[in-house]
Amino acid sequence: MVRLLAAATITGVLAAAVAFPAVGGAGLTVKSATEELHLLPEELKEPPLAEKTTLLDMNGKQFAQFYYENRESVKLDKVSDIMKTAIVAIEDFRFYEHGAIDPEGTLRAAVKNFAGGSIQGGSSITQQYVKLVLVNAAETPEEQSAAIEQTLERKLNELRYALAIEEKYTKSEILERYLNIAYFGAGAHGIQAAAKRFFGKPASKLNLVEAATLAGAVQNPNRTDPNVGKASRERLLERRNIVLSRMAELGKITQQEATEAKAKKLGYKDVQVPGGCDESPYPYFCLYAQNELLNDESFGKTPEDRRKLLQRGGLTIKTTLDPKMQSASEKAIKKFVKASDKPVAAQAMVVPGTGAIRAMAASRDFGRNKKKNQMSYNLAGDVQHGGGTGFQAGSTFKVFTLLTALSKGFKLNDGFSTGSGYSASAYSTFRDCKGNPVGIPDHTVQNSSEGEGGFNTLTTGTQHSVNTFFMRLEQEVGLCDVVKTAKSLGIKRADGNKLNEVETFTLGVNEMDPVTVAAAYAGIAARGAYCKPMAITEIRDRVNKATQYKPKCQQVLDEEVADAAAHIMSGVFTKGTMSQYGGIGRPAAGKTGTTDGYTAAWFAGFTPDMASAVSLGDPRGAFRHDLTGVTIGGTYYPYVYGATISGRIWKYSMIDALKGIDPTPFTAVDKDRFGGCTRCAPKPPPKPDKPGDGPGQGDDNGNPRDNGTIDDGNNDGNGGWFGGRGIKKRPNARGGR
Repeated sequence: MVRLLAAATITGVLAAAVAFPAVGGAGLTVKSATEELHLLPEELKEPPLAEKTTLLDMNGKQFAQFYYENRESVKLDKVSDIMKTAIVAIEDFRFYEHGAIDPEGTLRAAVKNFAGGSIQGGSSITQQYVKLVLVNAAETPEEQSAAIEQTLERKLNELRYALAIEEKYTKSEILERYLNIAYFGAGAHGIQAAAKRFFGKPASKLNLVEAATLAGAVQNPNRTDPNVGKASRERLLERRNIVLSRMAELGKITQQEATEAKAKKLGYKDVQVPGGCDESPYPYFCLYAQNELLNDESFGKTPEDRRKLLQRGGLTIKTTLDPKMQSASEKAIKKFVKASDKPVAAQAMVVPGTGAIRAMAASRDFGRNKKKNQMSYNLAGDVQHGGGTGFQAGSTFKVFTLLTALSKGFKLNDGFSTGSGYSASAYSTFRDCKGNPVGIPDHTVQNSSEGEGGFNTLTTGTQHSVNTFFMRLEQEVGLCDVVKTAKSLGIKRADGNKLNEVETFTLGVNEMDPVTVAAAYAGIAARGAYCKPMAITEIRDRVNKATQYKPKCQQVLDEEVADAAAHIMSGVFTKGTMSQYGGIGRPAAGKTGTTDGYTAAWFAGFTPDMASAVSLGDPRGAFRHDLTGVTIGGTYYPYVYGATISGRIWKYSMIDALKGIDPTPFTAVDKDRFGGCTRCAPKPPPKPDKPGDGPGQGDDNGNPRDNGTIDDGNNDGNGGWFGGRGIKKRPNARGGR
């Protein structure tokens, strides 16, 4: 009843302007009618339409999109002429002839209304655009109801806004805006999204049948939504044919064309429109990039503001993702770990010198189906980037103690003797960065399988990952300084909590994620220049204004210290814990990481061109579900070491990822600075001469021939970055290989 009165009031007054002559023979004009109703132009606020955001890889190919409404606004010249003709014919055939208010249309509506027919408002395309703007601007359910309620006040306001719109824009501009804001059903907002959703083509390619279908859909898109069911599709077909009849009636097409078009099937293709990271081929990278934006306050003061921008802002985000390297990572992971396995492998690849993340992959499929063993968080990233709590990093952390020692003047062949176990002499033996004593005198750290220990140097201790050696080395250089070295290379816990600055810090008791570890190792590869991991290089807004994002790098290590560490770590492939599996055919350095009790297994390493880290653990709980007596990738393992699976994933993925990239050599170690030793190996007691023999083994003075010399690891097949065999070792207390 309210709707009828509102329509009757307006249409009655405006109809009088056309139908009833006034005294003296002068007709009541539309101008006088609008003055009678105080219809003066009123500026309409037109907030930007919700536009989808797209993510592109480094080559410019889309791999994900986010949207609140599936919309892709286009210019009018990108819409086929037949589509423009169809929509005007059925919605407002005198659109180009009248102003904001169409007297003839209003009169027709009045006649229908007063005759008891269906309620018609006589709305022009301009008025419809105004109404859609008001609906789209509504934030709350109450505002949405107010935008469509049938009251005289709202209808008059629409007319005032329409008058202003007609003064502000040309007819073509109004039609363009209307086509971009209109809803067509099936989740398609705007003509471009509708053309792709309904028919799998852009709006510029729509033919007569398709144009008539979409023109018919806008009247009541929910009732004619082809996704709802057969009845809805039949109603849409009926509406299409009404449009075709109207076009023929107006002479826009011939009767024959209309008849032929009506004989065609609906032709709805139901083209799916994936949205969010769930539908992306690279879901883990997608999650990381998404959270980069959601965490950055420059994109909005609140998380809700930033989420609205992501879903509605029409951004085009170019990322660092390299599909080739991503494929290499996925392929290598699948080679050793199945998606159905309970333990999960995850990997990240980071470019030294820029921090650009090139790949992010995991063994499990992304999703929320527990029966399919899917994971719904980012296994390669930290909590801040949609990840989990990570896994203890194990002996990959020994590198930070090594770097600290080198920066404090230790030489490659400096070392000391340790036993098979290590215990702090007092609580004060180790102090955290607040000065608190954190030593544990009643706890003994055991070697993995190095027996009774003995003398080790920075080189041999690192390559064989000797726990007791690194506990003593951390004691020598200071726990806090080791922590500072780690932090300078971006090390932070995956769960966002503060690092545990404890005695066994060097053995990797903090839970980490592959991106963070890979970026830290990339800092060594870049000769001490740490770069914050980055996933986004450019963002273009809806008006194509581009913002570039540059690497955020800082020199945190002396270049020569980083070179010396890389030199030592290159021997891990030839003389150390990865020697059983070998290197990758080019200069490379790395470190295995097996945690206490085999709760997780890592490998992190780098070339001058790329760094990568691989983690392996059971997300059900690493301590309750360790990596002993497990079947992974169809192979049974009594124990899983850092090299066993993670190391081989790293190896094969890096070989494929770096194909076509010329090998870059490491910078040679400075022998003047790091050669020789000041904490040299003790001289062995001279061996008694056998009768008839010459002097004992060693040099002329009875010393070992290589004592105090630098092992450059590059002179033969047993050094450098190729060849060699290794020794299996079993880690024990809080650390390992």
